[in-house]
Amino acid sequence: MIVLLGMAAAAPSFAAVPAQSGRKVPKLPIDGAPGEYLAGRLALSQLDSEFAADAFLKALAVEPGQMDLLQQAFLACLMSNRPEAVRLARELPDNQAAQLLLGGVEAKTGNWDAAEQRFRAMPRQGLTQFLQPLLVAWAQQGAGRTDAALATLRPLTEGQRMRGIYAMHAALIADLGGRPGDAGRLYRIAQSDYGGINLRLARIVASWQARTGHPADAHQTLRALTDGNDDMSIALPALIASAGSRPVARATDGIAEAYLALAAAMRQQDQSDSSMLLLRLALNLRPDFTAARMMMAENEAAGGNPAQALHTLAPIPATDPLSSVVRLRRAAFTDRAGNSEDAERELDQLARDYPESPLPLAQLGDLLRSKNRFTDAIGAYDRAITRVQAPQRSAWPLFYARGIAEERSKDWPRAQADLERALQLSPDQPYVLNYLGYSWADQGEHLSQARQMLTRALELRPTDGSIVDSLGWLQLRQGDTKAAVQSLERAVEMMPEDATINGHLGDAYWAAGRKQEAQFQWQRALVLNPDADEAARLETKLRNYATQTEAPGTTAEHRVQ
Repeated sequence: MIVLLGMAAAAPSFAAVPAQSGRKVPKLPIDGAPGEYLAGRLALSQLDSEFAADAFLKALAVEPGQMDLLQQAFLACLMSNRPEAVRLARELPDNQAAQLLLGGVEAKTGNWDAAEQRFRAMPRQGLTQFLQPLLVAWAQQGAGRTDAALATLRPLTEGQRMRGIYAMHAALIADLGGRPGDAGRLYRIAQSDYGGINLRLARIVASWQARTGHPADAHQTLRALTDGNDDMSIALPALIASAGSRPVARATDGIAEAYLALAAAMRQQDQSDSSMLLLRLALNLRPDFTAARMMMAENEAAGGNPAQALHTLAPIPATDPLSSVVRLRRAAFTDRAGNSEDAERELDQLARDYPESPLPLAQLGDLLRSKNRFTDAIGAYDRAITRVQAPQRSAWPLFYARGIAEERSKDWPRAQADLERALQLSPDQPYVLNYLGYSWADQGEHLSQARQMLTRALELRPTDGSIVDSLGWLQLRQGDTKAAVQSLERAVEMMPEDATINGHLGDAYWAAGRKQEAQFQWQRALVLNPDADEAARLETKLRNYATQTEAPGTTAEHRVQ
């Protein structure tokens, strides 16, 4: 856990704590405060912060001075957006999450001096070294002290570490405070030093460009979002149309921006508990903050709670410039929540609403392929590809995905053509190299070229057990049994729970004359939940073990990334 947010060491992860999960928490055979406390902990382990908050509050009513219980109740109330969180925060002067919440309360009521004092009182250690100056500066701007706010951030905009983020916030403050000269200079620093374009930076910079008479520059800034991030292409017209809107209208919006920036950094470092807490603080200040809602929903879905992700996205209106992207996300989360038919209908409607975009049909193809409906998936990919007038590098995933569906449909000539087309568009895609190279190896074709492909794929992804397995399988097909055993043993170390890789190692042991070890690997693979076809092959190998016949091969299915 991160000291920044003052979580108790024993507190569970808040990576995907929903306000309403609908889960049933069993009644425990313990009465009183201990029973409520344990029920709350169990609810948190099941990602039900609403139930947990109720349980902790009941226990706290019996034992009001118990500090761990107070911490747990506060976090559960905060994450479920309960009003009791503010009352509990006032009893936790050393909890930094509590102080951030209370600083936000002061900001929302316009008590900026009190907010600044609270932010200044937080210890500058760990990640608060990054967050505190931004909060102080925005509190100063909220009080109308633009010069003081810029002075607070000036040393940080002239340094090296995280200069781009500080420059962006200083630019927003100068922009809001009527300092166009400073704003323009600082926006340019943010563009050059942020560390790459992202959706939030692009929208902020494009807004400045559009509002200062440079619409062409704003369009170019937003179009850059689609370089390597084709998901944004469906929203590009709406983003361009809304470029003139001011991204931060008040100082509380700026504080929410600071929380979002740090939440994104925490997410990249797999600290999704802290990321979620920061996003909740951002939404407390700015409930209509679409970027924060989208990130929170992605965290929730990644944490295994797509239903809550849908709940988080629900308030985003159809008029939002990102509504098309939000609808794509909703369709994905709807499918994960077990409502595939509803997801298909939404994607079909999106395809009609955006007749020039391949994205809804590509996502529909992915959904159908995940359900083993390969013929239907090919049809969806066909329709998506017809919308790509002149396929460029960014179109390689469409041909790759269609090639997989074709290979699974036993139409290898078309599959090979699509996989080769994907490589023509983007020659160094490791998973395309892996899929095509493995497929050739599995069929005993083009083994020399397949080896070159797999060697290149492994150079690009040296720790990917799936690619190591492909190389081992190729080595086995080429008769290099010793090298195959070494490669496949390494692949199993990397991915010990993969049924196909364990089965391959069994085949290599068999070829090396290590019959009992081969039998063990096939038996192990059989208990690792292989699909029906793979299970049938493993059972055949085990039956043939008694007669010492040759082990059959396998398919390319597990190559999919």
